Amino acid sequence: MAKHDDTRINDEITATRCRLIGVDGSQLGLFGIRDAQRVADEQGLDLVEIAPNADPPVCRVMDYGKYKYQQAMKAKAARKNQSRVEVKEMKFRPKIDVGDYETKKGHVLRFLKKGARVKITIMFRGREMAHPEQGLNVLERLADDLKPYATVESAPKLEGRNMLMLLAPIKGAFDEKPSKSDGDK
Repeated sequence: MAKHDDTRINDEITATRCRLIGVDGSQLGLFGIRDAQRVADEQGLDLVEIAPNADPPVCRVMDYGKYKYQQAMKAKAARKNQSRVEVKEMKFRPKIDVGDYETKKGHVLRFLKKGARVKITIMFRGREMAHPEQGLNVLERLADDLKPYATVESAPKLEGRNMLMLLAPIKGAFDEKPSKSDGDK
């Protein structure tokens, strides 16, 4: 077989002696490298150096191709179970109407419920830039309304003609809260 990552197999092993481990994981004892290779060949398997820094090095009789495949499947499963945090964006205007505000707040709540972080953007146009406090008021009101469900990850800051704020969901906030908030209305 050709050279793989940093694991030495079969004829690539340079040690003269090794501690041999069988297919079933049992210790077979100290062997000369040629004898160990012969044991592996008789079983139709590979001799793989698993602890090259030990004295003497530890080698194992195994099907190297199958071993590499299993390692790849474990890595794939680990990647699959990782959760990627999504960042959703919701855009507001400084002079947003109450109905529109409530609708957009509902969308933000839905994103938070799914575990996504939400970037809130207030877009200023024309002369609205003369009153950035209006945009700040909208962001503070939203942060206050969503306090039981989200934390402000980055405080409101003005970047050019936009004011940005980042909200992150609070773990477990959606477990029992909806039944309480229904009674508040």
